[in-house]
Amino acid sequence: MIIDFHTHVYPDKIAQRTVNALQKFVDGTPYTDGTVDGLLHSMKEAGVGKCVILPVTTRSGQFESITKFAKHINDTYDNLISFGGIHPDDEDIPAKIRFLKDSGFKGIKIHPDYTETFIDDERYIRMIAEAKQAGLSVITHAGKDPAYDIIHCPPDRGINMLRKVNELVPGTKTFLIFAHLGGSLDIKEAEKYLVGQNCYIDISCSFNDIGTLSKTTDDDIVRVIKNHGADKILFATDSPWNGQKEYVKRFKTLKGLSDTEKEMILGKNAERILNL
Repeated sequence: MIIDFHTHVYPDKIAQRTVNALQKFVDGTPYTDGTVDGLLHSMKEAGVGKCVILPVTTRSGQFESITKFAKHINDTYDNLISFGGIHPDDEDIPAKIRFLKDSGFKGIKIHPDYTETFIDDERYIRMIAEAKQAGLSVITHAGKDPAYDIIHCPPDRGINMLRKVNELVPGTKTFLIFAHLGGSLDIKEAEKYLVGQNCYIDISCSFNDIGTLSKTTDDDIVRVIKNHGADKILFATDSPWNGQKEYVKRFKTLKGLSDTEKEMILGKNAERILNL
């Protein structure tokens, strides 16, 4: 089963407005309309069996509304798994993490650029440590975001955060996922600091001939997979900003990877993280 570990949807009443607002910062046309139905149609065309949906928290106080929408998705669709979203300035973050855990959520998404908070800020470190303690996965945007001049999760700060979290909550279980090949538009730094470390890396925004925010070559992608280990790589697209059908086709044609490695990346690694 193919699992796309990085997708976005929005409530129907704000989907078009949200996609239009975000499109100003990306170089390309979205591949879906940003709705759940749009994603389901895309999945069917691409042969994707499940998607992980990642809500983006932009300000403190959104936890209740984001959680309500995410829980509705989890309760309604067998093939969609929404993570939760928490802002580093939210009140009583430990209680919010416990609520997500008790409600059956598998993890949380954070976006340091949208919160204008560096990933190794003490607020993020405490939040991520709480999530690790609760057994939740954490996925973070990594590298450049086109809407921001400052990179709030560069690879060196990312590994600094991971080390501090592991000091607070010891344990070798891999729980943290860096999106966009470890650092969007920053592949050399990602290879220097993240590749080979105890973390997962997703391949969203990696193919430079599909969608947006990519300058990496096929050789770059294969090199990262080989050096990091195929068992710690996740297939991901960042839909609606990249096409699922196009991504599946391109990934399957990558040269230099075995069928076993491709099967791990396309779904088996995600199945392990999600306890499917």
